[in-house]
Amino acid sequence: MALSAEWKGVSMKTTADSDRATGGGAARPRTGRAKATTAAELERIGLDLFVARGFDAVTVDDIASAAGIGRRTFFRYYASKNDLPWGDFDGLLRGMRENLDAIPEDVPLAAALRQAIIDFNAFPASDMAHHRRRMRVLLESQTLVAHSALRYADWRRVVSDFSASRLALHPDHVLPNVIGRVCLAISLASYEQWLHDEKADLPTLIAAGFKGLGAIFAAHDEEVTRAHEDA
Repeated sequence: MALSAEWKGVSMKTTADSDRATGGGAARPRTGRAKATTAAELERIGLDLFVARGFDAVTVDDIASAAGIGRRTFFRYYASKNDLPWGDFDGLLRGMRENLDAIPEDVPLAAALRQAIIDFNAFPASDMAHHRRRMRVLLESQTLVAHSALRYADWRRVVSDFSASRLALHPDHVLPNVIGRVCLAISLASYEQWLHDEKADLPTLIAAGFKGLGAIFAAHDEEVTRAHEDA
């Protein structure tokens, strides 16, 4: 759903803790593990801990300690432990809006959404193992359900806003919101299948979901039309 602190490997640098000695302002010599310097590195450390111990068993202090940073520095990267698996999701949503807005008007709505959602969930092969860990945490940790619902709502809003614009409807109209929920359902169902089958290709699953659902609704429309003609 889809991305290193950013899902697609763009790192967000921040100033690391500067534990200073009290005398003369000189920095203390570092010992032990080198400090994490990007949100991407911190995210990878956190995900490794979540996978090894379980999401609920890992604390912010555990992640900060493993990363060689202070607790306060952790919160410069992420507002909470729940936000860490999502990375820079807001930035990804902005990118998705931009991608949708750049699609020519003559591309049908369904095709535009299908391609944008496939692109949103496309990753280099080298990142797939990491992304699988992320999605297992997000989809299988019950503690994250409420938090994830907020993220999913933001994702659906991107789809429904674009759909409303294409259909000349108000963003709160039922149809664009149905489209947003259907697109999310296709994405989540594809992820569940992908997590259970390591040989599966995620973009292919998403494309098949769109194609199959489109065929079902098209067949239903034909049946309704024939029924009206025979009446």
